[in-house]
Amino acid sequence: MSTDLPESDWKAFRKLREVALERFCERILAEVGRIISDAKRSSHARYLAAYELIQERDDQIARAFNNPRRSVAVSQLATLMSLDLISQEELQSFTPRTQSVVEALRQAMSKARATKGA
Repeated sequence: MSTDLPESDWKAFRKLREVALERFCERILAEVGRIISDAKRSSHARYLAAYELIQERDDQIARAFNNPRRSVAVSQLATLMSLDLISQEELQSFTPRTQSVVEALRQAMSKARATKGA
């Protein structure tokens, strides 16, 4: 699927990717803000928690946003969906074929995450 991504989907992906990155960074900064403002924890504990969160989110950013190419756009879209960074309505701007592949990948990611957490 990824090698025959229609031009319209590629253009939509590039636009939506920027929106999703901004959303994710806002979310991460809010999470860091909650951690560092937790007066019940020591400064060192807050620092460690913020550091761990940034490391975890950096891995997610890498999977979702690094090296955007047509060959990975569909899997990155599925990752964006699994991170709740794009909505079903936004996904509808893609062709039906791309939508169905993204949804199948997102479901597989959710199952893998559930299995890993069990």
